[in-house]
Amino acid sequence: MTNPNPDPAKHKEIAIWNAEDWHYEDFEIGQRARSIRRTISEGESMMFNALVLDMHPYVADDVFATEEGVFGRRLVAGAMVFSLGLGLMAHNCVHTFSYGYDRLRFIKPVFIGDTIYTIRTNLEKQPKYAEMGMVRVAYEVFKHPGELVLYCEHLQTAKYRDPSAFQNGVEKS
Repeated sequence: MTNPNPDPAKHKEIAIWNAEDWHYEDFEIGQRARSIRRTISEGESMMFNALVLDMHPYVADDVFATEEGVFGRRLVAGAMVFSLGLGLMAHNCVHTFSYGYDRLRFIKPVFIGDTIYTIRTNLEKQPKYAEMGMVRVAYEVFKHPGELVLYCEHLQTAKYRDPSAFQNGVEKS
């Protein structure tokens, strides 16, 4: 057997799998992308609850949820829906950095066994710093067949490809 990549010094020349190379200039306002779907199982829901110490009866007690809860069945924790929903659209862009989240809303309940997917929409961008601009992206998480269950906006800083085109947080004309 022949090793096709025997020289470790040349490994950096190989593109990193699943790592986007977007810069501020690449974010097009209005551009949308849709994720694959993902079904949430009971096991992973309970594992998440245990990991984050969320044992609220609505997410962890089937007897309470079915006999006393207003939904008649167990919910998936909102924090898990947020994590999975955004994870479905996660990218590995080495030029963007999370600045925070705005307008996070849990709109409808998600139940064990529901299938979710996410749509990401680039909302706006503006120059901010000498080396990076600010990008605002909407994440809408839907449960099949298309019911909106979560909405938030992600603020990200993104490095400029050409910082000389921006001065004091303003794009040069």
